[in-house]
Amino acid sequence: MVVVGGDAAGMSAASQARRRRGADDLEIVAFERGGHTSYSACGLPYYAGDVVKDWRRLVSSRPVNYHLGTIANKQGRVCGINIGGGYATFPGVLGTAVSKICNVEVARTGLSEAELGRLGLGWESATVDSTTRAAYFPGAAPIRTKVLAERRSGRLLGAQIVGREGAAKRIDVFATAIWNGMAVDEMVNLDLSYAPPFSPVWDPVLIAVRKLSEQVERNLQDCL
Repeated sequence: MVVVGGDAAGMSAASQARRRRGADDLEIVAFERGGHTSYSACGLPYYAGDVVKDWRRLVSSRPVNYHLGTIANKQGRVCGINIGGGYATFPGVLGTAVSKICNVEVARTGLSEAELGRLGLGWESATVDSTTRAAYFPGAAPIRTKVLAERRSGRLLGAQIVGREGAAKRIDVFATAIWNGMAVDEMVNLDLSYAPPFSPVWDPVLIAVRKLSEQVERNLQDCL
C-alpha cells in the first residue's frame, strides 16, 4: 500500500488496512515531502535504527542503508522526541565509518568513485601519501588519503583513508566539511592542530585537499 502525504488521515487509513490484512500481508510505504510524518492517530509503530534507509545528506540525496550504531542511536533520539510530543527530524547520513584490520586502519565518508559513476556526476580525485606524525618523530607511520570533489565547483564529495595508528579518525574532518557543503579550496587553510607527535606541519588532510584544489582549478582553466 502506498500513501502519498504522511498526514494523520492517510496514515490512519493505512493503519486500518494493515489491521484488516495483517502486518505480514501488507507493506506500507509513505511518501512525505517534508522530513516529518504524523503518526498521532494511526497506531503504526515507529521504525528507527540502522536498518532504515536514510537520505545521504548534501551529496546524492538518495536512500541508502548503513548498519551503524551511530545512525541507530540518532534515529532513536528523534523517535523518542516525537513520541514525547516534541518535534525532531533526521537530517540524513554521509556513510562515515572507520574500522581496523590487524594494524591497518581504514575510513570512509561521502561517496566513492564507483558511487559517483552510478550517479552520473563529474568529479576530480587526488591521492596523497604522507605520515601520521612528523616524519622524524618516533612512531611515524604511513597514511594514504584519497579525496573526491565535484568537477568545476570543487565541492567535497567523499574521502577515504588507509594507514597505521592515528590515520582513521582524520576522516571526521572530511565528514564535517561535506556536512557543511565545503569546497576543497575552502579547506586548504583550515586551522588544524599541529605537534610532531600527532601530525606533520601540513596534515595529510590539508595536503590532499590542496592537491585536489589545484587540480580542480587547473582543469577549470583548461575548459575556459
